[in-house]
Amino acid sequence: MSEPKQKHSQISTPLLQLLQQEDQVVVDNGMFQLTLTNPGGKIIGIQYNGIENLLELKNPVLNGGFWDLNWSVPGTVGTRGKFDEIEGNSFKVIVETEEQIELSFTRTWDPSLQDEYSPLTIDIRFIILQDSPGFYSYAIYEHKEDMPAFNLNETRIAFMLSVEKFRYMAMADDRQRVLPLPVDREPPRGKELAYPEAVLLVDPVEPEFKGEVDDKYQYSCENKDNKVHGFICLAPPVGFWQITPSNEFRTGGPIKQDLTSHVNPTTLAMFVSTHYGGQDFVIPFGTGEPWKKVFGPVFIYLNSVEDKNDTLSLWDDAKERMHKEVNCWPYSFPSSEDFPKDDQRGAIRGRLVVSDRYISKEHLPARGAFVGLAPPGDAGSFQTECKGYQFWTNSDDEGYFSIQNVRPGDYNLYAWVPGFIGDYKYEKPIAITAASDVDTGELVYAPLRSGPTLWEIGIPDRSAAEFYVPDPNPQYINKLFVNQPANSFRQYGLWERYADLYPDQDLVFTVGSSDYKKDWFYAQVTRKVGDNAYKPTTWQIKFNLESIDQTGSYTLRIALSSATFSVLEVRVNEEETNPPHFSSGLIGSDNTIARHGVHGLYWLFNVEVAAGQLLQGENIIYLKQARSVSALHGIMYDYIRLEAPPLSAAHY
Repeated sequence: MSEPKQKHSQISTPLLQLLQQEDQVVVDNGMFQLTLTNPGGKIIGIQYNGIENLLELKNPVLNGGFWDLNWSVPGTVGTRGKFDEIEGNSFKVIVETEEQIELSFTRTWDPSLQDEYSPLTIDIRFIILQDSPGFYSYAIYEHKEDMPAFNLNETRIAFMLSVEKFRYMAMADDRQRVLPLPVDREPPRGKELAYPEAVLLVDPVEPEFKGEVDDKYQYSCENKDNKVHGFICLAPPVGFWQITPSNEFRTGGPIKQDLTSHVNPTTLAMFVSTHYGGQDFVIPFGTGEPWKKVFGPVFIYLNSVEDKNDTLSLWDDAKERMHKEVNCWPYSFPSSEDFPKDDQRGAIRGRLVVSDRYISKEHLPARGAFVGLAPPGDAGSFQTECKGYQFWTNSDDEGYFSIQNVRPGDYNLYAWVPGFIGDYKYEKPIAITAASDVDTGELVYAPLRSGPTLWEIGIPDRSAAEFYVPDPNPQYINKLFVNQPANSFRQYGLWERYADLYPDQDLVFTVGSSDYKKDWFYAQVTRKVGDNAYKPTTWQIKFNLESIDQTGSYTLRIALSSATFSVLEVRVNEEETNPPHFSSGLIGSDNTIARHGVHGLYWLFNVEVAAGQLLQGENIIYLKQARSVSALHGIMYDYIRLEAPPLSAAHY
């Protein structure tokens, strides 16, 4: 593909200009023109490349570009509360030079309006540079000592693009396509399926979409990969891209998933959400709890080409621009003192190795480990930590890691290693100061292990992707994912295929002859037995033991990659015994089954199995998902392992 050529808008002057009106603020840098409400700070116009406005202003609800949040009062059950589209009540020019303009739209909290919007002071910023084909936005949220308690469920910046202009969505090399129209999702053209987000297109305006399922969650992405996405206008060829150059202000760690771009056309920068985590991602604030956080900056990048044959090269150009923005992080130009610059940040480095005496007498390098700094907590707490900042990297093949550009603060160092169960936490607290360079030296992670492995199912990588993902029901297809094995789990309704594959009895896995890639269904779901009626499912693992070691206990380790309002019960050789040998209790609300994922939050359970519970010859472990309220409730396994009792030192 040819290199995209930047084409300026009809405004020819290269000067950066600011025009303040009574109800609007207009900024023009010769490449594009940005119009915001005054003092609200809502984006109502982006003029670029001959297009008068890239944004949609005629939707029934939600128009233009805006910051918003969802909040609730303490004690609220669930993850939804009041929608709060943030509008400032004061406007200020922070910087105005020939090279840069920075604008501030602030909403201060008014106690008399306590029930109408969230108790936060919010300062939304926009930055426009002289020679930049796009603009930056960030916001400073603050909960002060005179503010009441509340829950923050979600916050983001959203752009509603022109319905007429933007049809082609791209958020990954293998996930891009022309999307249906918003009207196609509305009755009678669209039929709602198991939940409102999933719609079957029964009579779309354009017949080629007929019979497809549209669901925004099919375009979700892990934080670590969610760096650039957006839309392309085909005539004239123009791209609108949301670029996130850092994950430091996102929540839940590197593999937390979130929305990107979808039908409307909508492009989002998600900062806080309960997606793929549920209630565990709701952020509770106590009365008077001091808190301040900077979300962003993110960059809205605009590009164009003259030759329509090169239209899709706009995606390649957007990826190149994303890498440029990543390399420029932390930005030098935001004026807020709450955003530390490069020389105000620190770094940490070290090496992580794994000690597992049943695999190797020597320490093993923690190859490809996820290593990160996050606020102090227990091992694994980073995956539900949402108030602070997080900084992550992957170690190299020898286990060496380096994390740069860390905000000053107190942290713990966390890690997990693909191929090994559990979470690592460095026992010493980490204090990062300006220009500090912490060297931890060699760190040793000793994953949980009692004895040698007798058998295992799956790969300990916090995902169910390696298990059997069925073909979708032909009536519920997204054509994008046909013939894409890596994305097959993103098809709608796969949970319903379990009963098709196991109509009479539940899954039975025989160690030594079954293949988890073919014989272990990707999710343990309920079984439908009538209209809105379901029953639990019980899976069996059959295995043989030539002899029983009476010198100690066996250990069953069960790692889950997802749980949604589920109860996992484990029984050994006694299917009906009550109480079960182990019960997880009610766990999880990540909704991963409905959201077309293969992982949500990670769980690890360690079940002691007494030698007297096992038999010489055939044994059966029964895994029951005991809760059966909904078709969408269930669990996903990451990895299961049975360990023998510990060996004496003489054996290894």
